[in-house]
This record gives sequence, C-alpha cells and structure tokens, in this order.
Amino acid sequence: MRIEISVGEQKLVFTNRKTSLEYPVSTSKYGEGYTEGSMKTPLGMHEICEMIGDGQPYGMIFKDRDPTGIVADIGDGKKDIITTRIIRLKGLQKRNSTTFDRYIYIHGTNDESSIGTKASIGCIRMKNKDIIELFSHVRTGCKVYIHK
Repeated sequence: MRIEISVGEQKLVFTNRKTSLEYPVSTSKYGEGYTEGSMKTPLGMHEICEMIGDGQPYGMIFKDRDPTGIVADIGDGKKDIITTRIIRLKGLQKRNSTTFDRYIYIHGTNDESSIGTKASIGCIRMKNKDIIELFSHVRTGCKVYIHK
C-alpha cells in the first residue's frame, strides 16, 4: 500500500496489490519546502499517522482536527477550509521531520475549482468525493511519497 504525490503533475496515485486509483490534487501555491511557517508542501517520504473524520458528512468543516458541526458550501472558495476527511502525515526523513508539527494533511476542500493547480497553503487538497474514496482504502502506516 503506497501513495505517490507528484507536485509537478498535481496528481496523487494510490496503489496496493488489487487497486490503483488516481486523483487530481492541489499542493502549495508557495512551492515546496520544510521550514515552519513557510506554508510550503514538504517533499520526501512520509507516512499516514492519523485518520480523522470517518463517518462525517460530505463537506463537514474541521477546526483543529475536530468536526465543527457545520457543512461547507462546496465551491465557494472564499477561504481555505478543511472539509470531509483528514489524513495526517508524519515525515520520515530528517529534512521533512517538521511535517507533523506543521499540521500537513491530505484533506478535502471547499475550493474544488482549484484542484489541479498549486493553490493550498502547504497541505495536499482533494475533491471531497475523492478524499472519501481514498480514505476508505488507506490505513495508518501507509507510506506517502511526495516529489516534484
């Protein structure tokens, strides 16, 4: 089981023995990097360390990784809102060891029109229907490789 995210192609590919799934994503509009506060997407090998939101409704807004009870207006794009599911990442290399403390996630967004372009503030954004599908296939410990 593995996820590969191409920043250059703005694409996420999940593979395991029986399944191969491909989704468009949105990585950071500020580019790639590792520094706290940079709002850049960290490259390298990561793993899923936490999965949040199982069973929450499509579009549920999360604040501090907790469901707010409010469902987003998907498509309004006025604010970078974390929706539907959160897959939290932990860096496995020295260069990306700040990933966990920087709260870098794979998550749903209300701004689905930006998917396929560099538009996030560090996280990997997905369409809500896609994050629900991916969430059902992955587990904690799954390796996530982010590259240019």
